[in-house]
Amino acid sequence: MAGKKAKGQSSLTHIDDKGEARMVDVSAKPATERMAVAEGRVLMSKATLELIVSGNAKKGDVLGAARLAGIMAAKRTSELIPLCHPLALSKVTVDIAPDRKLPGCIVRATVKVTGPTGVEMEALTAVSVACLTIYDMIKAVERGASIDGIHLVEKKGGKSGHYRAR
Repeated sequence: MAGKKAKGQSSLTHIDDKGEARMVDVSAKPATERMAVAEGRVLMSKATLELIVSGNAKKGDVLGAARLAGIMAAKRTSELIPLCHPLALSKVTVDIAPDRKLPGCIVRATVKVTGPTGVEMEALTAVSVACLTIYDMIKAVERGASIDGIHLVEKKGGKSGHYRAR
């Protein structure tokens, strides 16, 4: 029921008292340094991972393309997620580590901003698009590759303080 919350449960910030979606007003919040780290992985066969690591994928540099796609996606998050604020990001890094034990690639994004709202969505978007780009570049040889475990690892700054996933 709109506007009602269960005992001990906080309200959803993007829903108004009528139950309608809204963009949160952050104009009164101070600009502070904020950071978020997200992670995900792309699982694939050992043979496909070897194509990536050796640089022999038909579409070219899989990891380089995925890294750039993730960075570009972080910068455009507000265009993709309807209620996200456009932010002037101060740092976006996307690191991709091939992992032969999986086998697959672990994708990790770190995003920073000095502003009135956090960058969790930007970090999660960067990871998601980087993983999708890896899939796109290897799908010709392995359609069964999968994207798994996209999650927020850590966030710092703002009123809610420091969060670290267990």
